[in-house]
Amino acid sequence: MKPEDLLQPLVAPRTPKCSLGCPVLDRLLGGGVPCNSITEIVSESGCGKTQISLQLLLTAQLPVSHGGLSASSLYLYSEPPFPLRRLSQLSLSFPSLHNPLDKILTHPLHSAHHLLDLLPRIDWMLSWPRNGDSPIRLVVIDSIGALFRHEFDNKPLELKQRSDIFFKISGKLKEQACRFGLAVVVINQVVDVVNASESIRIGNSASLYTSGRNVSAVLGLSWANCVNTRLFMSKHEERVGEDGDGCVLTQKRRFIRVVFSPYLPDSTCEFVIRREGVFGVER
Repeated sequence: MKPEDLLQPLVAPRTPKCSLGCPVLDRLLGGGVPCNSITEIVSESGCGKTQISLQLLLTAQLPVSHGGLSASSLYLYSEPPFPLRRLSQLSLSFPSLHNPLDKILTHPLHSAHHLLDLLPRIDWMLSWPRNGDSPIRLVVIDSIGALFRHEFDNKPLELKQRSDIFFKISGKLKEQACRFGLAVVVINQVVDVVNASESIRIGNSASLYTSGRNVSAVLGLSWANCVNTRLFMSKHEERVGEDGDGCVLTQKRRFIRVVFSPYLPDSTCEFVIRREGVFGVER
């Protein structure tokens, strides 16, 4: 290498991305959910984080020319039952896919230790296609927060053990993401922030807002350091007028925001959930 070579800009290899199934949402993420890293989706209940995860299970099967990964998926869920009925309904919006449910593997999770034990044992599934089928390129964990909800107390020793498991789980997921070219999506929950002045600044925002409440992602700073990209989904009630009897009429609006990412700016997009799927709103 010559000294002048150091002055030349480095061209990073293009990272494959999995479309969210909507061009508006894809633009927010610079093309979709990236492979070779962990993308976390955080929200309170009812915002649509599971809906968008199910949609990803279908878009991953699309050919690369249409924003997909031409791949199967693995969905690990900690809060049964698996939403098969909704997934089947969403699959009707993808008529080009042949038997899409056959390319989605599911497995329940019972605890954080169960997940930690399971991850090394799925290497063989990620290495070889099933019966000549397409390889697994998308792994979804729904949800990581539920796995730790009742397993650890707020004692120093148990909090340290919890952080150790965080790093072991995320380390294995990142290793698998890079080795097998996976897009890893992890769903997380929120907790109310009682005193905003005591909240830890993560990314560009000290705290997040949904349903008129100040919240933050569960599992704290240790887990925040385990993911590459954090997306936050929120919902808000907006007054739109009154009816003839004087009752207030409201409208629910949903938003998805990039909280932090190594390659994306802090940005927000409104979206809606319909029978056909999750779609961004062009403003």
